Amino acid sequence: MDNMTYPVILTLMVPKETKSYRHVYFTCFLALYLLILSINIRLVMVIVMEKALHGPMYIFLGHLCVNGVYGASGFYPKILSDLILDSYVISSNMCTLQTFVIYSSLLSEITILTVMAYDRFVAICKPLDYHSKLTTDTCVKLILFSWIFPNSLTAASVLLSKLRPYCKYHIDKLYCDNWSIVKLSCESSFVNNVVGYALIVTFFSFMVFIIVSYIKLISACKASLENRRKFWQTCLPHIFSLINFTVALLFDIMYSRYGANDIPESLRNFLALELLIVPPVFNPLIYGLNIRAVRKRVFASCVASRVNVSPKI
Repeated sequence: MDNMTYPVILTLMVPKETKSYRHVYFTCFLALYLLILSINIRLVMVIVMEKALHGPMYIFLGHLCVNGVYGASGFYPKILSDLILDSYVISSNMCTLQTFVIYSSLLSEITILTVMAYDRFVAICKPLDYHSKLTTDTCVKLILFSWIFPNSLTAASVLLSKLRPYCKYHIDKLYCDNWSIVKLSCESSFVNNVVGYALIVTFFSFMVFIIVSYIKLISACKASLENRRKFWQTCLPHIFSLINFTVALLFDIMYSRYGANDIPESLRNFLALELLIVPPVFNPLIYGLNIRAVRKRVFASCVASRVNVSPKI
């Protein structure tokens, strides 16, 4: 117990061959971050500015994009500063904050996808009740739920890890995550394990709800050509997002809890970063390309912006 302290500074994994390729890594991460910001913010702006996109489905989509920017901002500014300064350290308080931002964003994403699945279920299976069920007040409540519920659970889990005394000071990852913080302590992690598995079960139950709702959607679509059209236009992107998120989350859980040092560093880094790279890029692109109303207005806004900035002859 004498060797246990509450450290002020923690060290993070140093990317391989940073001495030679540090600026290449910096350029790649900066380009990714700017891409995430640009495509998500553009989609949100189109949804806000176009009255035709003020329906519940598009509001939830904009919420998903805002959440993607929020989660990415928990990782990219830190890794960019580490690369430019060649200093891979972080204070314990900032480590806790980074963990909270990243994982509250991830848990909010699955909650938002659940809300979007409910929206599609009502729209296709109960179209006559859609406007009475998905009112403005209901949408606000669903959005608040998708923020408050996951953020509260994440805060409790992160605080429980933060209060543990540590006897180690190195996190073998490019960013802080909850289980890495837990492993810094030499005390029993039984309580943290129970809380962690409870969170996993809770949010995978959301995925079960989504799967069940889509089974019912597919059954409903068999009887109607109009329902099939709605399904392919609006539900297919949601399915792709769910599959992508589920695979990425499983990678992260397996890496954090069961990752071994004999796994190549490049593969470990890929497993750790997949959640922070693919969903915030994938979601706005797949929705923007597959939903016709969004695609038309995004294209129109791009054309308009080019016309406005083009020089007059």
